[in-house]
Amino acid sequence: QVQLVESGGRLVQPGDSLRLSCTASGRTFSTYTLGWFRQAPGKEREFVAAVSRGAGNPHYADSVKGRFTISRDNAKNTVYLQMSSLKPEDTAVYYCAADTRRPWVGDVPGAYDYWGQGTQVTVSS
Repeated sequence: QVQLVESGGRLVQPGDSLRLSCTASGRTFSTYTLGWFRQAPGKEREFVAAVSRGAGNPHYADSVKGRFTISRDNAKNTVYLQMSSLKPEDTAVYYCAADTRRPWVGDVPGAYDYWGQGTQVTVSS
């Protein structure tokens, strides 16, 4: 069983930066593929970014490419999502997810077997 706890979400203004964190339980954190997804009201959960167990080959949704950066610190069992140049359309609940089964990066919710509870990010002036 893996528990994921996100933090860092809050109200920010357009153009601001924000870093989300997600800390996981488990002694095999370094073997997980980790992803961030988001869900806005009335919309389906969508892929944001993911990073493989080796931290190479980060993968991003086109809508955040060049603005968001995913990283991981295996010593701290933590994955981060650094967000910059935030836009109102980035407003959503952000979820981190872990895929404990496969070494490659997935960009659909079904690829992940553990989820956090989510953290709200609101971008508004």
